[in-house]
Amino acid sequence: MNKEKAEQSVTRIFKAVFPESTNHYDTLFGGTAMALMDEVAFITATRYTRQRVVTVSSDRIDFTKPIPAGTIIELVGKVSLVGTTSLKVRVEVFIEQMYSQERDKAISGEFTFVAIDEQKKPVAID
Repeated sequence: MNKEKAEQSVTRIFKAVFPESTNHYDTLFGGTAMALMDEVAFITATRYTRQRVVTVSSDRIDFTKPIPAGTIIELVGKVSLVGTTSLKVRVEVFIEQMYSQERDKAISGEFTFVAIDEQKKPVAID
């Protein structure tokens, strides 16, 4: 893994958690969280490879804290492993209270991507 490329590809996205993205417990819907995590992982993988990539799997996703409506979340994607045609991206989701400095890790997971060509066949990562 190229450490410089890995550092340059770290991706951080912030979102406000509004009621329309929450479940009946007023916490962020798990499916929404996973979709956001996959998006951040995709951006991170693309920024690292600068090639076409597709998600091929998601490893264990741990939901350790509920994310309430009215908070801010930060999603952080980092390349954790690079193979010949695939790479893994770890994504962590942090909760920030809007009106205090309180910050907690809420979710973590890992996503695997494969680099593909125009015919959707695996290709080597440059």
